[in-house]
Amino acid sequence: MRLLIVGTLDGHIASAGKIALERGAKVAHADSVDAALNALRGGQGADLIMIDVQLDVAKLCTSLESERISVPVVGCGIGAEAKLAVNAIKAGAKEYIPLPPDAELIAAVLAAVAEETSSLIHRDPAMARVLRLTDQIAPSDASVLITGESGTGKEVLAHYLHSKSKRARRHFISLNCAAIPETLLESELFGHEKGAFTGAVGRRIGKFEEANGGTLLLDEISEMHPRLQAKLLRAIQEREIDRVGGSQPIKVDIRLIATSNRDLEEEVRQGNFREDLYFRLNVVTLNLPALRERPRDIEVLAEHFAAKYAEANGVPTPTISPEVRELLLNHPWRGNVRELENTMHRAVLLGQGTVITPESVLLDHGFRASGGAAEDTASEGVAEAAGAVEPETDAENGVRALVGRTVADVERDLILDTLQHCLGNRTHAANILGISIRTLRNKLKLYSQDGITIPTPGEAERSSA
Repeated sequence: MRLLIVGTLDGHIASAGKIALERGAKVAHADSVDAALNALRGGQGADLIMIDVQLDVAKLCTSLESERISVPVVGCGIGAEAKLAVNAIKAGAKEYIPLPPDAELIAAVLAAVAEETSSLIHRDPAMARVLRLTDQIAPSDASVLITGESGTGKEVLAHYLHSKSKRARRHFISLNCAAIPETLLESELFGHEKGAFTGAVGRRIGKFEEANGGTLLLDEISEMHPRLQAKLLRAIQEREIDRVGGSQPIKVDIRLIATSNRDLEEEVRQGNFREDLYFRLNVVTLNLPALRERPRDIEVLAEHFAAKYAEANGVPTPTISPEVRELLLNHPWRGNVRELENTMHRAVLLGQGTVITPESVLLDHGFRASGGAAEDTASEGVAEAAGAVEPETDAENGVRALVGRTVADVERDLILDTLQHCLGNRTHAANILGISIRTLRNKLKLYSQDGITIPTPGEAERSSA
């Protein structure tokens, strides 16, 4: 865990850094937002930023987003004033920590950031076989290709592999090749010099240099343009890279891990992926089975996610009823572990007691495991009932009755209510909902096209004033 602290707060934030050090984090410090940005551009790297809310939190968050530096930001302020917390969240911080710091709170924040990076929860023999092979090849420097359907946990397995390697104490850097436009991906990989292109306001260290001595994960590498594949092949073969706009090659020492949810051999046959790069990456292949192919993992993961989101929402950890266990085991899980996590998060939020019952488990039966469309009789019944029963409101607790409403309607209300609760902050709402920011934005775009008013940042605060 690499923690970057920005600001001083009369020494209180330094106390937070000391607590983090005692918890095993590597702590660096920057006096200002500009100094922090320069450090990150220079390849210092961070897994978490803690910033004094008296500084320009919005500038930091905006700069991180515009320069595609993916680091969560936590605001810190003296005292627990609600206005400071609101302003920090509105500016883009994920959380707010009052100071002087509480050791357990700091530990909880660090644990939340570190969670699901190198711990793999499993019980099924199919997953155990994958981990045995991972343990075998971890000490080497061989390139590894991790394959599997979307949502199976490929990035989690990559973190686990790094944690078992001889590079475990060095940086683990990841880059999602599908999330960055092709015109910018080269700069992300190899870095650039100041003025190399419009918007290059200073020298920027790329992911190869940032990962030097450690591990570089290229997520969804099949999405990389063939032109860049050639440059990547050279970097792997020669162990050196050229910054965009630079004139001198730079030596790098990394272990490369790549992931793909596509059949790369088929991509090679179709001419979408270079054969020589495929064989360079495919020294060892780790294939993650789909969740439906490791059924014994379903229950243990469901229990884990129920406990996780109960704690996050400040409610008692619920038990899972036998009926729900049967539903979970019989579901095709086309979204795999990611879909299961979202399902259990919704169940915790919608549950009315200490037991998760079928009424609070909303499963999408629109597709079978094969991926083909298939009508489900239960879904048909819900849809028909929706036309006859108007949504009700429980006057006692304000919770909408679920009976007679479609899954899409309940999901929409849950998303919009959560966004309203977060004062329109998309990032914070996505974290609470357990979905990606991209998924949330896509949902909101669809709602907006349907004429639904979407809360904007700060709107809830204005409307309640």
